[in-house]
Amino acid sequence: MNLKQLSQLLDLSQTTISRALNGYPEVSEQTRLRVLEAARRHGYKPNSNARKLATGKAGSIGYVLPVGHNVDLDPHFVEFLSGLGEHALSREVDLSLTPAPYERESEAYRRIAASRSVDGIYLSSMRNDDQRIPLMAQLGIPFLAHGRALMPADGYAYVDIDNEGAFHDATRLLLQLGHRRLAFLNGDTDFTFALHRLTGVKRAMAEHGLAPETLAHHSAAMNEENGYRLAMALFDGVKAADRPTGVLSASMFTTLGIVRALNQLGLSMPDDVSVISHDDVFPFLKPESFSVPLTTTRSSIRAAGARICERLVNIITRLEGDPVQEIWPVELVVRASTGPAPTERKAAQAGPKQAAE
Repeated sequence: MNLKQLSQLLDLSQTTISRALNGYPEVSEQTRLRVLEAARRHGYKPNSNARKLATGKAGSIGYVLPVGHNVDLDPHFVEFLSGLGEHALSREVDLSLTPAPYERESEAYRRIAASRSVDGIYLSSMRNDDQRIPLMAQLGIPFLAHGRALMPADGYAYVDIDNEGAFHDATRLLLQLGHRRLAFLNGDTDFTFALHRLTGVKRAMAEHGLAPETLAHHSAAMNEENGYRLAMALFDGVKAADRPTGVLSASMFTTLGIVRALNQLGLSMPDDVSVISHDDVFPFLKPESFSVPLTTTRSSIRAAGARICERLVNIITRLEGDPVQEIWPVELVVRASTGPAPTERKAAQAGPKQAAE
């Protein structure tokens, strides 16, 4: 079925149908849904070249993919892309990836803008002073950020999670359980999310009268090898009185390395150390699947991908006007990897015995 036949079938103009299929705000939601259903039922697919000529839109959203010898493909990105791709399919929007090394990233954005190959761009891995934000404004490309920068702090649209609140709550749980020697295996603090998480940890410590200098804080790429290496440095050959009793981990992949190190050293969760991990709800790496189910701060990066696509399409089609800054709360899910600090547990165990004597 072609556009003319679909127009006759629905008794709508070809312009209205084209606008409905491309999400223009002038078309009511009822009409848009009617057109989408008819197009699906009768197998109508708009010609991409004709659509671009008729609407001035490429029908595509873009992402500059970092590449290079020192760049690892982050499993978080794969999960995010799955959510984004599923929603893009439902909106009949294509995804365009432009590979570029970090040092030539701005060239890639300028090339995209000049070619008009995409209608909008999403940014991720937001840095503390992120130069991509003013560049997008300069180039006039609609964009949406996954995460936020410290600078600039406002004036642009983003979707983020409450990283500070998540790690504040996780730290507070450990402190309430009597832990006073804490370690935090954080992500790279060149990125804002890691600084927000560190702020949350230190805020909870200050509320409980602990000096932030007592925190054993390590910043590194979030992978299993770094988790193992840092955990071994914290625990291997260190006297029980000096090693941390509570560990916060920025990623499930870091936690894999932490658990490997603890197993190798014969330390158990939560008897010797309590562990809380940030969990992005990976279908292939569930906190319940560990030998000791992990306490986690939980958010779905796949859901974030779908939301980024939804909002970016709305920005492109002007359904969303002023820049909206959206922050999702993060749930703390308590499982078996957290318990009272060893000193607290010993005191509780000694109490009934002393009473009997």
